[in-house]
Amino acid sequence: MSVALPRCFAVVGAGSWGTALAVQLARRGHAVRLWGRDAAAIETMAGTRINARYLPHVTFPPTLEPVADLAAAIDGADDVVVVLPSHALRAGLEALAPCLAPHQRVLWATKGLEPDTALLPHEVATAVLGAARATGVLSGPSFAGEVGRGLPTAVTIASADPALAADMARAFHDGVFRVYTSSDVIGVGVGGAVKNVLAIAVGMSDGLGYGANARALLITRGLSEMMRLGVELGGRRDTLTGMAGLGDLLLTCSDDQSRNRRMGLALAAGDDVPTAEARIGQVVEGVRAAREVHRMAQAHGIDMPIAAQAYRVLHEGDSPQAAARRLTDRPSRSEAE
Repeated sequence: MSVALPRCFAVVGAGSWGTALAVQLARRGHAVRLWGRDAAAIETMAGTRINARYLPHVTFPPTLEPVADLAAAIDGADDVVVVLPSHALRAGLEALAPCLAPHQRVLWATKGLEPDTALLPHEVATAVLGAARATGVLSGPSFAGEVGRGLPTAVTIASADPALAADMARAFHDGVFRVYTSSDVIGVGVGGAVKNVLAIAVGMSDGLGYGANARALLITRGLSEMMRLGVELGGRRDTLTGMAGLGDLLLTCSDDQSRNRRMGLALAAGDDVPTAEARIGQVVEGVRAAREVHRMAQAHGIDMPIAAQAYRVLHEGDSPQAAARRLTDRPSRSEAE
């Protein structure tokens, strides 16, 4: 992969993941403007050169500039990276749209489905920004803290525009942050949404003490559910068995840095959803995604029993124990189904 010339990026969203991606771009020598909606927090970051709330102990590179004004952050940037939760993506893009110049491309790093509509992020982006805007998605197995500390990571950048995917990959890629490219924005989007729901299920299983065998069962059969839905919606199997599908699923299910896994552990310990979310202190994407994945599976006639049981616990007040019993009571079937 050829070396990218330094450019100017605006990163919209100063949470843990947005900050980590801004740091990565700045380490690559790009000028980066990091915008967040909390002006006081942005001002503090500008003075301390760290994001103490979301990414402590990671010092900002010299070319990273926290900016409190969205229009100022966008003005003159070559490209824009949007890192917002799925429930805030539409409003964020609507605020961003009037600031965009015709040449500016938009890459988002949002994982999830829009609440109430079940739209994938690329569908929300098209609805707000128009089909003519060059856009893409960055996703994959990547905890923000590890990216911020410069630990080895690999992600996928997908776009219908091969030049955009390749150009963005060059901008991010270095010896520790590896970037693969794809044209499959649907598969990448489905993987990023469904894996969060499955991680909550795995967290519940581990929290109930069901062991490593059950974890392997849930991850493997959960991947089958992800692939059934993804292929039905137009995604590719190779995407769903790649970094943005299986890779992200394995990471999110197996490490307690995952907010979704921690949600499952908390539910198994007896917490309700609001209590668990308050304790975690950040958005748990799988809680919202569970409702939309369940609706989507029903609408398309897709069998997703693990995701369905996670939905029942999260949104119908069912217990993790009862959900587990319903899964284990299912009749034997061909593994190919």
